[in-house]
Amino acid sequence: MADLFGDPETPAVDTAPRPLADRLRPKTLQEVIGQEQVLGPDAPLGVMLEANSLSSLVFWGPPGVGKTTIARLLAQETDLHFVQISAIFTGVPDLKKVFEAAKIRRANGQGTLLFVDEIHRFNKAQQDGFLPHMEDGTILLVGATTENPSFELNAAVLSRAQVLVLERLNLADLERLAQRAEQELGKALPLAGGAREALLEMADGDGRALLNLIEQVSAWKVDGKLSTDQLATRLMKRAVNYDKSGDEHYNLISALHKSVRGSDPDASLYWFARMLEGGEDPRFLARRLTRMAVEDIGLADPQAQAVCLQAWETYERLGSPEGELALSQAVIYLALAPKSNANYVAYKAARKAAKKTGSMMPPKHILNAPTGLMEDQGYGAGYAYDHDAEDGFSGQNYFPEGMKRPDFFVPVERGFERELAKRVAYFAKLRAQRSKG
Repeated sequence: MADLFGDPETPAVDTAPRPLADRLRPKTLQEVIGQEQVLGPDAPLGVMLEANSLSSLVFWGPPGVGKTTIARLLAQETDLHFVQISAIFTGVPDLKKVFEAAKIRRANGQGTLLFVDEIHRFNKAQQDGFLPHMEDGTILLVGATTENPSFELNAAVLSRAQVLVLERLNLADLERLAQRAEQELGKALPLAGGAREALLEMADGDGRALLNLIEQVSAWKVDGKLSTDQLATRLMKRAVNYDKSGDEHYNLISALHKSVRGSDPDASLYWFARMLEGGEDPRFLARRLTRMAVEDIGLADPQAQAVCLQAWETYERLGSPEGELALSQAVIYLALAPKSNANYVAYKAARKAAKKTGSMMPPKHILNAPTGLMEDQGYGAGYAYDHDAEDGFSGQNYFPEGMKRPDFFVPVERGFERELAKRVAYFAKLRAQRSKG
């Protein structure tokens, strides 16, 4: 599989038509646009190359940011033979041939940089197959993945390779790439300022996608410069990079949750919209919004949970696209609601205590005695009926005998929990008085 900046497998005939992305492949690491965080003089690869000590690597990043290119140029910089395979099309027999060829090369004094695209698609046994050849120096492994290596790669492979994160190209990087493309084409793009920026945004951080778009635009026969609207009618926006079962899914729901928790309605709406644009199921969002209501707002605003459930029900009745408006309303409500995780903290503390003291019996005075034997054993003896007590509160102990009374629920001084804090303090004061009595 050829990457945006990777050399072709075989040299193309000079007269053969070549795509713009192929013609602009960097020939040195210095020509690579972006990724200064790994290629700079003090960055990991810069330091490795300076010390002439390259280790096995895993490149983690989105498509079109130069993973294959950098691997190929690293082999060039270190005089290693470059071999590229894809985990999608390579089986165990193919791997054995690759390893055997690398051994022969090594015996003849030539090292091998093995670049494995989509390395996360290899299963555990296949990944384990790399280990002995990495350890004895037969290959220097460089893997590329768009998925989180922590979840997709074996711990043994990760312990022998350094993970480097390659980032989506920003607008400045894409502009540099566009200027390089214009130099190669020998003409400027027929775009007004706003349209040019729109073109860069259409690429969504993918350099390969941008060059493909530029190649289309440069082939148009137009008079003057196109506006943003004219560009939009001629080009479709690149599909959003969003995997509903992958990292992007969890990254965006985390961003939405934390924006709600941070009381930022605008950011919350942005991430909510990003997920919808990516094709996320609105029902999943309705479920997570309800979770946010009970985890981060709780009893500071008891109405928040009801708002989420009503929005969820409204979506079910209206469907898309009208129903999403009810969910967005819930997003705004949650973001602006007073926040408290007192219920969440209390719940976790109670579960921890229950796990620790799970075999302790309730005190006998709060147990019913449906049989004479149980009554003889003291079940129900001394129980004080709260409604008969002063203030409707007996102050009795309801925890197991011998268990120190904990304080699980500690309300905050925000929203409705401010009122609950007064009630907690009131009953604590009465309880202390009744226990002395």
